[in-house]
Amino acid sequence: MDPPGGNRDIVLAYCIIECTMGKRSPRKRGPLYISVLLVLLLMFALALPDSLFEVSYSPVLYDSEGRLLGARVAQDGQWRFPDQGALNEMFVIALVETEDRRFFHHPGVDPIAIVRALGENFRARRVVSGASTLTMQTIRLSRGRGNRSIVEKLIEAALALRLELGHSKEEILALYAANAPFGANVVGLEAAAWRWFGRGSQDLSWAEAATLAVLPNSPGLIHPGRNRAALHSRRDALLEALHRRGHFDAETLTLSLAEPIPQEPLPLPRGAPHLLERLIMEAREPGGRTFYTTIDREIQERAGEILNRASGRFAENHIMNGAILVIDTRTGETAAYVANTNTSHGGDVDIIQARRSSGSLLKPFLYAAMLDSGDIMPSSLVSDIPTRIGSFSPENITRTYLGVVPADEALTRSLNVSAARSLRIYGVDRFARLLRSLGLSTLFREGADYGLTLILGGAEVTLWEITGLYAGLGRAVGTNWPGEGSFFPPTVFPSATRAAPLQPSPLSPGATYLTLEALVSTVRPGEEAIWQEFASSRNIAWKTGTSYGFRDAWAIGLSPEWTVGVWIGNASGEGRAELRSATTAAPVLFEVFSALDAMGWQRPGISHRDQGEGAPTQRSWFFQPSGELRSTEVCAISGYPAGVHCERIGYVDVPRHAPALGPCPFCRTVVLNEEGNLLVRLEAGSREITQERSWFVLPPAEEWYYRRWNLDYRPLPREAESRSSPAGGGNAMALFNPEPGAQVLIPRELDGREGRLVFSAAHRDEQGLIYWHLDDTYLGSTQTFHEMEARPLPGQRSITLVDGNGSTLVREFTVLSAEGAP
Repeated sequence: MDPPGGNRDIVLAYCIIECTMGKRSPRKRGPLYISVLLVLLLMFALALPDSLFEVSYSPVLYDSEGRLLGARVAQDGQWRFPDQGALNEMFVIALVETEDRRFFHHPGVDPIAIVRALGENFRARRVVSGASTLTMQTIRLSRGRGNRSIVEKLIEAALALRLELGHSKEEILALYAANAPFGANVVGLEAAAWRWFGRGSQDLSWAEAATLAVLPNSPGLIHPGRNRAALHSRRDALLEALHRRGHFDAETLTLSLAEPIPQEPLPLPRGAPHLLERLIMEAREPGGRTFYTTIDREIQERAGEILNRASGRFAENHIMNGAILVIDTRTGETAAYVANTNTSHGGDVDIIQARRSSGSLLKPFLYAAMLDSGDIMPSSLVSDIPTRIGSFSPENITRTYLGVVPADEALTRSLNVSAARSLRIYGVDRFARLLRSLGLSTLFREGADYGLTLILGGAEVTLWEITGLYAGLGRAVGTNWPGEGSFFPPTVFPSATRAAPLQPSPLSPGATYLTLEALVSTVRPGEEAIWQEFASSRNIAWKTGTSYGFRDAWAIGLSPEWTVGVWIGNASGEGRAELRSATTAAPVLFEVFSALDAMGWQRPGISHRDQGEGAPTQRSWFFQPSGELRSTEVCAISGYPAGVHCERIGYVDVPRHAPALGPCPFCRTVVLNEEGNLLVRLEAGSREITQERSWFVLPPAEEWYYRRWNLDYRPLPREAESRSSPAGGGNAMALFNPEPGAQVLIPRELDGREGRLVFSAAHRDEQGLIYWHLDDTYLGSTQTFHEMEARPLPGQRSITLVDGNGSTLVREFTVLSAEGAP
């Protein structure tokens, strides 16, 4: 007895029988037959592997409603989507009709079909008909064998019976539909629906379902794009059969027959290609994966249209790239991930994950932190004067100085000098630690390495993280939202799946609310004033930033519903003089918010307040955390806590637990003569008629700049005894550069000569004289504009200023040699 060939399982069964039976007598073979039968039954039970199909699948990206955003071909070069659950009912009906009419009534093998096939083949004297059921075809697909011998058929039949025992009919259909060939390199119903018809399988018409139902039987012969007549004939025959069986009416048949046959395969959607690539890299799983994300297809498409339309304008100035990120403020879920423009110039770069200079984007976090620490109050004045700290000399984008400005206005105006001086007070290391605790992972150096440039773009951020930090400001206010008071990064997956625990915000609800109030202000400098009218039509807290060298233009805004981040620039890092956030990123930001409003994306449960006549009657904003704020009496001029000399009083909110700031340092009570135009120093026994008055007095340096922008500022009158210089106590001079204890390195000129150091100062009296001395050497005098050049030698040096009234100001500093030593 020779074993039947062609299959390992049959050979194994034959060997078991031969080895077991041998030449035993018939009487002794009974128990052995039973044992062999039990072994065969066990083999039958274990005949199927745990996973019927060991194949690679295409990575597939879906939006929040299960709509396809994009996919990539599987590792074996096939378009094969994982099982997507319930099948299209029309496809099931068409498939069963054309392949296996008694599918729902047989156990995996159809005896009637076998008898029919034998008769037809006998009459034709050749194989013209098979008896494979859909279950057997599923087994054949899983085995991947082209052998169609009788033995293979028997094995398929046995395994089909086993498959039916462990799976429902619906599960078998799903296995078949997910792995059947549909022509070209398309495998599976879902991939076929998109490749041949450009839509998901659930959206197929009767004609499209019938077309796909006839493809798996002969995917090579009946190929869309070739053999169109044969495909058309097969489809129409199936449609007519379905009509005869009453699955649809005559009108549907007529319309279905009129539908065209697909041409060449269609491209799959590319709704978020950079996100798909990112998720594939992060998953690091062979065989592909399905990603169900929080992306909203409509918002994604609209944001992409806005960015590409704007990019067309920016490209005229050779600004080629951009990105938009839209996230839900409450949950951090991403609604739009537009990581670049449609361009060949660096268009493959995922800008959202790229590290770029932060520009001014970190200023709101310093402002909030200093509110909590009690270093500032929203209305307290901060200095905005020429400043040099070592070799670092920050400048405002406008190249002007205001003298002093309220802290909240310094934030909305994005004044670089005030920000650098504030960071010096708060502490660079302290601020860097705060940023890391908020979730900024791109600060990989010690705070001292960044220095004060940390607040002006010296650090790198990603659009992904910085947009998430701004959303955290909204959550930190606390509004009974999920994750309120927490900073956490954005996510593209439903927030219910978030694994990381939520950390409480290191910034108080009061401080973050006051920060958002400052950012929603419509007081904007220069070109940003273009957007004042738009911004005031809705409550959006927004901040822009332009990096050094005009390489990055940022705009980030948030409302209780959405947080939107925009970046414009060149992926290559090339700077362009036209690249300014106010004219590039800001318009895109507001257009995205306008689109979100037009699409009706509003969230319930948000507070509303009246916006004023002629505007929409309501607009959403964050609830004021009244319990986290306290009202403080302040000087109406300086914004500091009111002191005994302050005449005009106001009230501002500050964080509840913030330490108290010292009393107003600028208001003082002065004694004037009867006319009120001269200061008087009262002496014992004096009978001169005088009056006391509260006077707002700034330091000389701040006053010199402040009075040029504020015509109502009144300098102190001169003393009655001196008609030449103002009084008021203290020194009337201020030296801007160098600062006390500064270490200065003076570079050489381009022609190799020793460089010069420029000293700059201010005098309270606009006509005041200043006499300059470097060490023991007289340099000269200045009036009105006080600047003096000199070439000090390396080592310890001092600069001495003397005014016409005899007041003296001395400043010690160190000049470094070319090697960096004194």
